[in-house]
Amino acid sequence: MQYRIDQPLAADMPRLLEVWEAAVRATHHFLDEADIQFYRRMLREEYLRLVKLTCLRDVQGRLMGFAGTAEDRLEMLFVDPQQHGQGIGKTLLHYAIEREGARLVDVNEQNPKAVAFYLSQGFHPIGRSPRDGADRPFPLLHLRLG
Repeated sequence: MQYRIDQPLAADMPRLLEVWEAAVRATHHFLDEADIQFYRRMLREEYLRLVKLTCLRDVQGRLMGFAGTAEDRLEMLFVDPQQHGQGIGKTLLHYAIEREGARLVDVNEQNPKAVAFYLSQGFHPIGRSPRDGADRPFPLLHLRLG
């Protein structure tokens, strides 16, 4: 697959939210509709501004996935579910590790595919929280690379 990695523009924000929502609906089965709308609003109004965003685009320039980093943390990684299994998540993760210095990630314990993905990429558990960063009852596993 040919692609390019760059930083999203303001015009990409609707597509970022679209990718995020589609990925969440495909993988976060533990969230109900009210939770999805809450996190969507938080993503749009706050979370996207708190991270350095990187996106992966196909040869036509269509945004297929994105990652957000802050210091040594991968704060978010979402891929269009129609592209799952194509290496986009792995490419974005390795970019975040190699270019942004990401070494830590929190992952929803109730998302076993995401947990397995990070473990397969060399992360290991270093802790657990019963609630997420928004103080909601969705347990997080804290993972470290290496």
